[in-house]
Amino acid sequence: MDPDLSSSSVLIGREHRRDFLKRLALVVGSSSLLAEMPWWSPLRAAPVSDSPADRVRIGLIGVGSRGNVHLAHLLRTPGVEIAALCDDYEPHLQAGLAKVKGAKGFSDYRQMLDMPGLDGVLIATPLYLHARMCLDAFSAGKNVFCEKSLAYTIEECQAIADAHRGSNKVFQIGHQRMFSPVFLRAYELVRNGTIGPVTQIRAYWHRNNNWRRPVPSPDLERRINWRLYRAYSCGLMTELASHHMQVANWYLGAYPISCAGFGSINYWKDGREVYDNVNLVYRYANGTSVVYDSMISNKFYGMEIQVMGPRGTIEAERGRIYSENPPPPAGIVQLINGIEHGFFDTVPIGGPSWVPDLKKDVSGDPLVDEKITDDGTALELAAYANSIRQGKPIPGMMEQACRAGVCVLMGETAMEQQKEIAWPEGFRI
Repeated sequence: MDPDLSSSSVLIGREHRRDFLKRLALVVGSSSLLAEMPWWSPLRAAPVSDSPADRVRIGLIGVGSRGNVHLAHLLRTPGVEIAALCDDYEPHLQAGLAKVKGAKGFSDYRQMLDMPGLDGVLIATPLYLHARMCLDAFSAGKNVFCEKSLAYTIEECQAIADAHRGSNKVFQIGHQRMFSPVFLRAYELVRNGTIGPVTQIRAYWHRNNNWRRPVPSPDLERRINWRLYRAYSCGLMTELASHHMQVANWYLGAYPISCAGFGSINYWKDGREVYDNVNLVYRYANGTSVVYDSMISNKFYGMEIQVMGPRGTIEAERGRIYSENPPPPAGIVQLINGIEHGFFDTVPIGGPSWVPDLKKDVSGDPLVDEKITDDGTALELAAYANSIRQGKPIPGMMEQACRAGVCVLMGETAMEQQKEIAWPEGFRI
């Protein structure tokens, strides 16, 4: 079993699970919530007060769509001060500064890194900037939270891992499902064998929109719609698939040995350069496969990650588990059913001799009893602040970041070259 986030003492313990989930459902509503967490929780910290010693001062680099989500959560996180905001697009920067009293504004992130008293940064910029900013932040002695996906190239993933190894600083990746109570419960059930050995994982993320945002002038097209151009993004793979591939690697405790797939622009023929339809298969050393597809021209199936084994299926996004072997009915009912529908059934002449293997119409059971409203984003930010406060990085974060980051870049290459791509030989985490 891998050391990265696989120990119950790191994220969740069975004996404390129900209490833990109830507290998480409150979504970090007060400083006392953090202080009362079990000792092994990444959210536990010394009681958070208003004293400067307790305060964690964070600078946010990138105040666009995702940056604003983080901004809203950080404003509600006990013991966190948003000390600075940085964005080279002036309207975003000014809109962010209007929300944060006393924060300093920067158009150059390197000037922010020189700011005295800054404990850490949160990077929420276009993908192609992640590596440069992570490396500069480590070099400046800062703790780093970087949005997914980790980097634009495999070489950049390696460079970030190497820099972090020598920095002795906190690093966290923006894969919030690691902090979702529902996904934590699903992880526990997978790893304790509830559904049997995992034989396949199927994941998909479907939307029905063009992913394009309005621009005030043509010269801002690539800056605002960077997700649509290969110079800045790998499209569906890095923006969406990275989430589910992180979960797949995490649950399997492994990374794929190879992948193959196809991508196309088959609907949104509007000048974009990234695929609007991707289909991939990842192969793992034990014979398990992960099948992934994503498109943005039909949202009927939405998104899901289905973890399948001989005894059941977990749909983590829905928060449900389905048994393949439900408990047998009472003895007499079972006998009657057997007589009526088994022993004496006949196949009518000219009729079908088989029953189609259609999807079963079952409701399944919830993974957690409590209603969870947070997807893990609020909790991952609280964990980041507490890790900085305690000087104790959460184990396995860089491994999770690299495995997911490399996976999606392998998939992008496989589609571009239309051949099977192996896990990069010699990659070090």
